[in-house]
Order: sequence, then C-alpha cells, then structure tokens
Amino acid sequence: MSATALFDNSHYEQACDQAIAMCDGNLRSTIKALIMANEYLEAELEELQAAISAGCIPEISCSKMRSKSSAA
Repeated sequence: MSATALFDNSHYEQACDQAIAMCDGNLRSTIKALIMANEYLEAELEELQAAISAGCIPEISCSKMRSKSSAA
C-alpha cells in the first residue's frame, strides 16, 4: 500500500457523510445503525468460523472453486 493511500481518508469521509445523511443528520441514530451493522457482521463471522471449524465449506467458496476449475 502506498503512503498516499494510507493518508487518503476521503473515502472514509464520504462514507461518514453518506451514513449521516441516511439517518437524516441524526448522529446518535447513525452511531446506533453502525453498531447494529457491526454486530450483524460479527455474528455472520462467528457462524462462518463455526462452520469452517466443523469442516463445512461455505457455499460461496464452493461456487468460486467451481468457476475457477471450469475456467481452467
């Protein structure tokens, strides 16, 4: 990653502006929505980790593997 990319926060600024706008400028609602989204993603990650440790391969990985093998 280049030094320029490390200091370019414009995409974060844009994402913040978009999140705040989606919550009609209410910062408390924005923070609440982001916390809820983060909790959802954490739960998804835990489910995937549990499935992988149980020996299951997520379906999305199987389809990617199939498309790679058919492309070869």
